[in-house]
Amino acid sequence: VKILPVDSEHSAIFSLIEKCGIENIDNITITASGGAFKNLSKEELENVTVEDALNHPTWNMGPKITIDSASLANKGLEVIEANQLFGLLAEKINVVIHPQSFVHSFVQTKDGALYAQISKPDMKHPILNALTYPEIMENSLEKIDFSKALQMEFMPPRYDDFPMLKLAYSALNKEKSYPIVYNAVNEIAVAAFRNKQIKF
Repeated sequence: VKILPVDSEHSAIFSLIEKCGIENIDNITITASGGAFKNLSKEELENVTVEDALNHPTWNMGPKITIDSASLANKGLEVIEANQLFGLLAEKINVVIHPQSFVHSFVQTKDGALYAQISKPDMKHPILNALTYPEIMENSLEKIDFSKALQMEFMPPRYDDFPMLKLAYSALNKEKSYPIVYNAVNEIAVAAFRNKQIKF
C-alpha cells in the first residue's frame, strides 16, 4: 500500500517528491522550529524546568512531543521516519532550524535547485492533503499573505547542545534495532524528566 504521511514535514516531503520524482532527488531537509530552548546557551540548558520545556513558541501539542521538540528528539525521530518512508540514506537527510515554521520541508534535486512546501503552521493542511490525495482541493484554510511583511530564518542545529538529534543519526547508521532502542530510551527519559527525576 502507499503510506500517506500526515506529519507536516513528511507530508511536505511526500508532496515534493511526487512533484519532482524520487529519481531526481539528491537530498531532503526537514525543518525544525527549534523548540522552547533554541536560544538558550548550553549552561542555561542545565537548569530548565518541565514547565519551561512545555512552553512551545509555535505549535500547540501534547506534553511528550513538546518536550521532544525542545530536545530535538522529535527531529531525530523524523529523520529515522524519513529514511523508512522514502528510502533515503542518513547522509541525504538534513535538518535546519526554522523558528517561523512556514517552510515544512525542502527537497533538493540533482541539479542543485531547492524546492519547498510553504504554508501556515497548521496541521489541517497535511491532514487535508492525506484525506484528499491525489487531488489538490480548494479549501478555506488560511493562506500566507505576501501583502504583509514576512521574515523567515534558517540556521543549523546545535548538535552538541541538543545531542538527541546526533544520536538519531548514529542509531540510523547502526541500523538493526538501534532506531527502536532510540525511540524507547527517549520515551523513558521524557517520562523521567516530566517526573523531575532527571535534568533536561
